[in-house]
Amino acid sequence: MTRNIRLYRWFQFFQGLLFWQAVWFLYFQGTLSAAEAVLLYAIFNVATTALEVPSGWMSDRLGRRPTLIAAGLTGVGGAALLATGDSFVLFCAAQVLIGASKAFSSGTDSAFLYESLAATGREAEVEHHELAAWRFSFAALALSAVTGGLLYVVDITAPFWASTAAGLVVLALALAFREPPQEIDEATPLSQLGTLRAALRQPVLAWLFVLSVAMYGFSHLPFVFGQPFILDALAKAGLAAEAPVVSGGVTSAMMVISVTASLFAPRLRTYLGLPAILLVALAMQIALCGVLALSDKIIVIAVLFLRMVPDSLSRPFLLARVQTLLTNGGRATYLSLQSFCGRLVFAATLYLVSRTMAGTEEMDHSGIQTVLGWSVLVGVVVLVGLVLAARRVRVEPA
Repeated sequence: MTRNIRLYRWFQFFQGLLFWQAVWFLYFQGTLSAAEAVLLYAIFNVATTALEVPSGWMSDRLGRRPTLIAAGLTGVGGAALLATGDSFVLFCAAQVLIGASKAFSSGTDSAFLYESLAATGREAEVEHHELAAWRFSFAALALSAVTGGLLYVVDITAPFWASTAAGLVVLALALAFREPPQEIDEATPLSQLGTLRAALRQPVLAWLFVLSVAMYGFSHLPFVFGQPFILDALAKAGLAAEAPVVSGGVTSAMMVISVTASLFAPRLRTYLGLPAILLVALAMQIALCGVLALSDKIIVIAVLFLRMVPDSLSRPFLLARVQTLLTNGGRATYLSLQSFCGRLVFAATLYLVSRTMAGTEEMDHSGIQTVLGWSVLVGVVVLVGLVLAARRVRVEPA
């Protein structure tokens, strides 16, 4: 169990080596239309969504280690297929595999860490270890983003081959893990969902659930529309050819700033309290989308540096709070259900966007402005509702 804890942050590090993250839209749009590129990300979300709850049940029923091994296998297959694919159908298959990898890991990784800590009597350290793993993950994202942008200039498939190699290390680490002791759940998926429904009747879990779903969407809106925003802004300045390198640099800076913010997160969490820091993080996400919607100036690209700061101020604390409210037998299933709802809402949004953009070869700022403008309006309504509800819910642990 001690080795599990030690290896966990490295597992997250190599999972974070997504060399394609800063160029995926540019890569797809080089072969496909803008609408198809957006639709491919929607397909990734649908695949992840479809497997979220089944993978959580698999984790609770069959174990954490087999589920993480499955995440490694599908991740390697998806990255390799992206590197070799040359059609919409093959790219769809690759997105399904990568979505499956994300689903297998989602929730299971946090449950694996918590149960490894609990087996050694160190469950109280969960916030510390989640935050450390978060920093390792973001450091990897920063490193791979700038490297991926440079690799793309050399060969457009190189970032995907580099991600395949990183995926092999993830698989090796998953094989090196040992299964933590847990209560194997004998329930069926349907009966387990009934148990989760009862859990969600706890006001604090319901509040955290809604917040998590909202934050998932507002965290990923700039991820999907950030690259076309960068390309559009640079094209207007005659610098379109620099988009891959600039996108990689922006993503790298984004992760470095987020890691830096995470160093101050524990102190800020203590000063503000849990509900306040979570609400501030959501407000920052909504504000960032608003700025991108209001202006297409090249200087606004710098706002994307802040995209992951809200996650570093919220995600580790969210996970740590939820873990204490759940039992071993349903922990991964709950976290998967939470991700399922977030991805379902987001995938539906992207599908609607792709339908409105049918026939559009490249996404310009007017399209980005429409999507983000409506999203901000919805976000403000959700934020106000959560602020009002927070007064009646004990979000802060006793």
